Amino acid sequence: MTDDRFEPSPVYSLMMREMLPDERPRERLRAYGERSLNTFELMAIILNTGIKGESVVRVAERLLNDAGGLRGIHRMDFEELSRVRGIGESKAAKVKASLELGRRLAAAAPDDRVAIEGPEDIARLLGVEMAALPQEQLRVVLLDTKHRVIGNRMVYQGSVNKAQIRVGEVFRPAVQANATAVILAHNHPSGDPAPSAADIDFTRDAVEAGALLDIAVLDHVVIGQGRWVSMKRLGPGFGSGR
Repeated sequence: MTDDRFEPSPVYSLMMREMLPDERPRERLRAYGERSLNTFELMAIILNTGIKGESVVRVAERLLNDAGGLRGIHRMDFEELSRVRGIGESKAAKVKASLELGRRLAAAAPDDRVAIEGPEDIARLLGVEMAALPQEQLRVVLLDTKHRVIGNRMVYQGSVNKAQIRVGEVFRPAVQANATAVILAHNHPSGDPAPSAADIDFTRDAVEAGALLDIAVLDHVVIGQGRWVSMKRLGPGFGSGR
């Protein structure tokens, strides 16, 4: 699991102009690619400038530490972010716009008809967005005969259990879209993706209902903070661990 928090820097903050060229984030990105940079270096490029006595890299590091990482920044509203020392409205707008572009990139995947080969693909599709949600949501990823995504729908918000959700509502979008298979996904705001007893019971009911409708439930992915669980791989709800 990647942790966006970092150890505090020394009191003295090396300014950007004092760094060697190959130590500066923008130059390193140009030379080695964006994947070579740490999270706070990528954030520093977005922020662009530091403040008196504090380099932009240090401002980015402090922001990530104080917010608890990218998810914490994602949860902050514009006004809260703009009040952070060294940020202000202009930089807050850039940060929020960058995070929204990332979210839209993930959300655009269904339109590209991405083929789902395993739960890892679902985690890539929905993980960042759903891990940041303050309460549980149940999503249904709709698939065609080749397991390509034709849409994903939020069908419920609140605690996911069979006492509160009508299983028929889960399959309504699949029937409307003529999907032949679905994958369920929901998040645990606590951060722990371990399935609860209610998750297992609900999954079992959904699998059985899907069989009657001839719509296969291929998996139920539970998303936590930086982690996820495939209930199909674990077994409960899919014929094992009943």
